[in-house]
Amino acid sequence: MLHDDLKKLNKYPFHMPGHKRNFDFGIDGSGIDITEINGFDNLHSPHGSILEIEQKLSALYGSEKSFMLINGSTVGLLASIFAVTEQKDKIIISRNCHKSVYNACFLRELDVVYIEPEFNEENGFYTEMKQSAIDKALMDNPDAKAVVVTSPTYEGYISNIHSDIPLIIDAAHGAHFGFGKFPEYPKGDIVVSSLHKTLPSLTQTAVLNVYNNVFTQKIKKYLDIFQTTSPSYVLMNSVSKCIAFLEHSVDAFNKYDALLDSFYETKLNNLEMITTDDRSKIVVSTAKSNINGHQLADRLRENYSIECEMESVNYIILMSSVADTKEAFSALSNALIEIDKTLKICKKNIIKKPNLPMKICNSFEVKTAEKMLLKNASGKISAEYVYAYPPDIPILVPGEEITEELLSNIAGMLENKINVISDSNLLPSYILTKAD
Repeated sequence: MLHDDLKKLNKYPFHMPGHKRNFDFGIDGSGIDITEINGFDNLHSPHGSILEIEQKLSALYGSEKSFMLINGSTVGLLASIFAVTEQKDKIIISRNCHKSVYNACFLRELDVVYIEPEFNEENGFYTEMKQSAIDKALMDNPDAKAVVVTSPTYEGYISNIHSDIPLIIDAAHGAHFGFGKFPEYPKGDIVVSSLHKTLPSLTQTAVLNVYNNVFTQKIKKYLDIFQTTSPSYVLMNSVSKCIAFLEHSVDAFNKYDALLDSFYETKLNNLEMITTDDRSKIVVSTAKSNINGHQLADRLRENYSIECEMESVNYIILMSSVADTKEAFSALSNALIEIDKTLKICKKNIIKKPNLPMKICNSFEVKTAEKMLLKNASGKISAEYVYAYPPDIPILVPGEEITEELLSNIAGMLENKINVISDSNLLPSYILTKAD
């Protein structure tokens, strides 16, 4: 495996990178940070230890072909969408897709049709996509060339769907599926997962799993375009080690499962644990208490030194993994219990599913923009994306009409200290709109 080979570096590096593995510079990881030298394979043309990594990934995920990614799931989604479409094709995507899907549609100049998953109005998030929504979209758009959905969602909801046209599944948060007692790994024509999000691997590492070999060569073509030509051996080393762990991980996942069993016995009276399809995602609702998600996250951070993954108006997400310890789960459980005791029941208004803004044109058709006060933007056409970050799911897409409802929703999120950002970074005062 690559991580074993990297222990054998024994020649002076008159090659890139410029730190020359000289520890005097104090750069973590520099000892194995090399380039494609003899004997250490090439990510873009693998024949040795990197090919071995991809073959083992394929065996673990049951794919026809697997590609190791070191530019995150983002590069996998870009390459996948380019592989199944041609310029200006029509595509059906779930509205809760990550911004990388929208960026691929922009670059490919695709005509986008949205489908919406179910919506939890108490807490304010999308859940699973129904097969009926897919079927209707396919019937209404017989010229569509592909479907893209997110499964599992950020909160952990699975959409078990099928499609008669190429199906791309953004399973960025599902790399741990198929291990232990977690749900089966999703099957589409192409499935992309971030190893780093839920498994012991470094940030930016991911895998693209191909289940329909028809697309393998095109995916390889576009990965060679979008993925860096200077792949990090530090990152690839972590994938190699992650695979070595997964191949012998039964006991570790059994222990993890037992820790989750124990954690979910935590008794709360005012806060509420939300059970989703993926119980590694610890979703804590504040919808029935006198606190909002930002306040709960702040208390965990300031009083208990616990940093959550995401905070929203009525809930927070805490991500667990097989790397968490018994002590970590106990600390979180005790913190939630202590905070819960300080709260009281408080009835709140439901968060209605937002109406999708009217699409006036596709995002790539917005050529010019002007800066406008956000409060005066109603009725204008957006020239930029607006997101709640994380998880980078667009609230507003270029080419869509800015409505009073949308402005009210953004104002509500900002009031609740939710991190709402735009491409221009002009929020909360200004937004870019399509110039007349």
